[in-house]
Amino acid sequence: MIENKKKPNPIDIHVGSRIRLRRTMLGMSQEKLGESLGITFQQIQKYEKGTNRVGASRLQNISNILTVPVSFFFEDAPGENASNASGMAEASSSNYVVDFLSSSEGLQLNRAFVKIGDPKVRRKIVDLVKALAAEADAE
Repeated sequence: MIENKKKPNPIDIHVGSRIRLRRTMLGMSQEKLGESLGITFQQIQKYEKGTNRVGASRLQNISNILTVPVSFFFEDAPGENASNASGMAEASSSNYVVDFLSSSEGLQLNRAFVKIGDPKVRRKIVDLVKALAAEADAE
């Protein structure tokens, strides 16, 4: 039997994940974003999962609240490139970033890292993390 459940559109899933990414980067709860928009946090959950499509005017409001341009939500969107292979790679790299920033450690690391003003210090931290990752792979 054919299942009648409609799967969310990949673009809706991507836009939702970018909303979640930016919201968590700002340390904002779903409740707070929902209040700012005059909707429930459950609706925000549905947007972030891609279950419900975000309308144009609502997306504009979200971009204002989260202080990013509307284009932010479409960066690395699936189907952006002509090649399906690179589109798949972009989607997985974007999901990796979302997963990282959704973790407590990733969010803490990101917030602390962006406060470092000296580019040389930032570079040394990246080199340190790469060295630690290489050590972990060698074990």
